[in-house]
Amino acid sequence: MNTQQTTDPSQAMDGKTIAIISYLTIIGWVIAYVQYGNNKSQLAAFHIRQSLFLMLCAFGICIISMFFAFIPYIGWIISFALNLSMLGFLVLWIMGLINAINGEEKPLPVLGNKAQDFLKGIK
Repeated sequence: MNTQQTTDPSQAMDGKTIAIISYLTIIGWVIAYVQYGNNKSQLAAFHIRQSLFLMLCAFGICIISMFFAFIPYIGWIISFALNLSMLGFLVLWIMGLINAINGEEKPLPVLGNKAQDFLKGIK
């Protein structure tokens, strides 16, 4: 009896592909997470955690920025500064995507180690 499980290469994604897809919007993250359930990979899990944490932080900054936008003058300045910080998230997103394309498990600056700790339940 053959106990090896064979999968069709057209249906199975490798860890690197899943890692790359995880950075492509929240829909891409959901697709990557579903595919990760079919093909467990340490590289994919690493980048799924990184990209989710990056998206959650960016979403949180957007929400906070909207609250400050309703406060005249000083709130507008704070809101503008928070919106300007979104450029930093864009840089982090590009760095994460490049790491996924290269198949590297390098944590993102500032947020990377926190992402691995906070989302360690994704294994």
